[in-house]
Amino acid sequence: MDERTTLNQLRRILPACPAWDNWLAESGELPPNFDQLPSRARLPDLLNGGADRASQPDGRAITTVAGWHDHRERVKERLQQWVVGRFPPAPDHLRAEVLSEQRDETGTLQRDVVLHFGPDERAVLRIWLFIPPTQANERAPVFLTQASHRDWALIAVRRGYMACVYAGADSADDTDSFVTAYPGYDWTRLMRRAWAGSRCIDYLQTLPQVCMDQIAITGHSRNGKQALMTTAFDDRISLVISSSSGAGGALSARDFSEQHFGEGIELITRRFPEWFHPRMRFFVGREDKLPVDMHDLVAMAAPRPCLLSIALNDAVESSWAMQQTYLAVQKVYELHGVPDRLRILWRPGSHETWPTIIERYLDWCDAHFGRASYHFEERLLHPHDWERWRAAAHSDVRAAAFPVRTLANRTSATTFADWERERADVRQQVAWTLGDAPPHLASSGGDYGEEPPHIAATMGRGDASLPAGIEKHQVMFGEYVCGDIYTPTGAYQAGRALPAILWLHPWSPANGYAALYRRGDQIQHTLARAGYAVFCFDHIGFGRRVEEAEFFYRRHPNWSLLGKCVRDASAALDVMTRLRIIDAARIVALGYGLGSMVGLHLGAMDAPGAESTQPGRLAGFASVCGPAAFRLDTDVARTGGIRRWSHGTMLAPKLGLFDAHPDRIPYDVSDLLACFAPRPTLVISPLLDRDAPPDLVTPAVEAARHVYALHGVADRLTQMIPEDYNHFGPSQQALVLDWLNRHFLST
Repeated sequence: MDERTTLNQLRRILPACPAWDNWLAESGELPPNFDQLPSRARLPDLLNGGADRASQPDGRAITTVAGWHDHRERVKERLQQWVVGRFPPAPDHLRAEVLSEQRDETGTLQRDVVLHFGPDERAVLRIWLFIPPTQANERAPVFLTQASHRDWALIAVRRGYMACVYAGADSADDTDSFVTAYPGYDWTRLMRRAWAGSRCIDYLQTLPQVCMDQIAITGHSRNGKQALMTTAFDDRISLVISSSSGAGGALSARDFSEQHFGEGIELITRRFPEWFHPRMRFFVGREDKLPVDMHDLVAMAAPRPCLLSIALNDAVESSWAMQQTYLAVQKVYELHGVPDRLRILWRPGSHETWPTIIERYLDWCDAHFGRASYHFEERLLHPHDWERWRAAAHSDVRAAAFPVRTLANRTSATTFADWERERADVRQQVAWTLGDAPPHLASSGGDYGEEPPHIAATMGRGDASLPAGIEKHQVMFGEYVCGDIYTPTGAYQAGRALPAILWLHPWSPANGYAALYRRGDQIQHTLARAGYAVFCFDHIGFGRRVEEAEFFYRRHPNWSLLGKCVRDASAALDVMTRLRIIDAARIVALGYGLGSMVGLHLGAMDAPGAESTQPGRLAGFASVCGPAAFRLDTDVARTGGIRRWSHGTMLAPKLGLFDAHPDRIPYDVSDLLACFAPRPTLVISPLLDRDAPPDLVTPAVEAARHVYALHGVADRLTQMIPEDYNHFGPSQQALVLDWLNRHFLST
């Protein structure tokens, strides 16, 4: 596809963004030729990514510190091209105008300063200094932050730091003057603010009280992004603390986008068009083509101490994406021989901070400036070490012992009896892949353990978030799991048996089943408004259950996270079939992304054996952006391959045993889809789904269709390929709702 055609496609798909449209008209720029850009589905290796990525120019891996420093200059160039824009060199003169100066009763000097610099001194920057009393010839470390965090500076001063606060934040922003002073540069607002931090250092180095090799910079949220940018382009920064910097900060676009219910490129470049360069918007739905990603930005801090602070249930972040950044960047710190200079600080709660957190930030500074000793452990919340799992599970399975199969091997049965035998074998192989399930006892119900209102509000699913006409009720089920049921207002009191949806959410660690960064309404609200009862819960490792996955494979080395997800979903079905508000004959599973993977395996295990005449508890299944056919998903660079389910997410580790022999995987997506026959099944596979392109999904659908044809209902398996990318906005919700209404609302 040529660049003009690509741009026209993007403009059809993406919501209107006037700022982007204006830039396109003024610049005449076109997207890059994506056919010529390599795909890298997972975060590129920072030390060995090929000649066009993180490596020596000749393609050899980076093995020396000198090689890394040469590479840093190439990354800085890419960051300016694609993320932050071009900015001017440091000014050759700077004049400080002291507006006021006073010393308080503790001896702390407070100085209000305006810096003048640039051509004709047209650029100005206001800063506020807080200088604690020092002994003669004593130099103080510096705590540098933005005007929004003035109160953080108060704690820093108490801890013996000189605090420098500058007007490079929403609450006070002088950086518009930079645009006037330096025309001809296309730097973004965040980069201007980052550059402002460097101008503060220009001034600080003129002060005799400053210890220039102990300058720490920090910032929260968008200010956390700019703190990383300042560090990347100014080696005078000694230490950086990225506080909830989120998308475009410490979290990569590959691992935190709309398909993860995250703040993806589309949303962030539309809502905040000045934050990042407009060129970033070209990569919506094609994040795997990005020439530079945010783990590159974080790596620019090495070997300087870098603390990545994140809240477990912060809507602007993802604990899993943060861990991916950490694991990628840690290789660079190991190359420098200082792995303890990079850590994640996991915080409870959401986007907020409080004094306890700022004290820990200063502990990090003290520890690395040699002022005191504090421990920051390496803690990884999400299972990630496949080789360790294999050793613990004592898995000596050899893929060569399994027969070679094609997508159509099982589904080409010519009689019902043949298919029933195949289906029974699929169930057996699915059970083996899910792992050795431990004993199971179901919850007796009751309200003990229900999600309290303040937690629900944090997750974006509190009562205050309910639209008019919808009510929510909680239910305990399975192994002490809390579920929410959304219905039209009054449905519970009326006792009507509604068609029901079991909602299986995507890879969204911060808020589980509730999407906070999205276009359109929450899917549970959309469906409840249309007359459905919607059962929702968090998978293990997500939402309120983030930390539940941390030691899962230590506790259950022979089970799997996918097995636990399927068990919980099956327990939800048990409850749904017993509730009077739900018509047990009209329960449909709806899975998006990860949820589709769970739903497919749930359907295979829910399907009855050959001896049963019952159709199973599910009346149908809708898969949105579900998995590609396992045996076809062999291009790791393009999609991540089958390894994403084993090595990447550790969802189904046993699939990794077939990494080198995908043709021997015991079952495939086609078999899982066929297990739903003859029940209505919908597969939505967007044209620009980078995880599961239609050419890797359609063959599985067509193979499964043969089994539907055996039942005489080939048309009950529906595939839709919208011209769209992987997200679950209004257009794709409408496709699902229309399909549900046709098959289940009036049944």
